Amino acid sequence: MTAASVVVHPEGSAVRIVMGGEIDLENALEVEEQLTAAITNETSAVTLDLADLAYLDSAGLRVLFALGARLEVLQIEMTVLAPPGSLTRRVLQLSGFEGVAALDG
Repeated sequence: MTAASVVVHPEGSAVRIVMGGEIDLENALEVEEQLTAAITNETSAVTLDLADLAYLDSAGLRVLFALGARLEVLQIEMTVLAPPGSLTRRVLQLSGFEGVAALDG
């Protein structure tokens, strides 16, 4: 079984979510459920920290794109932290994720 961690840090009306490990087909649904639970109607901004993410496959990308679409509908600002030069950042860039959210380092 692959392991992913989703740690939520509420910061007033904002939420910082730190994701680590591996997100793939095996655990994508669980990760998506954790992300959904972390964002309430009172949330005004989400920072998604992917610095500790070691692996992200297409199922994981689907989770991130779905999150971006949900936040757009709810008019919640999203910032994604992915270190320059990391494999996660490269996957996000190749997938076109920057059309959903800007990537910060």
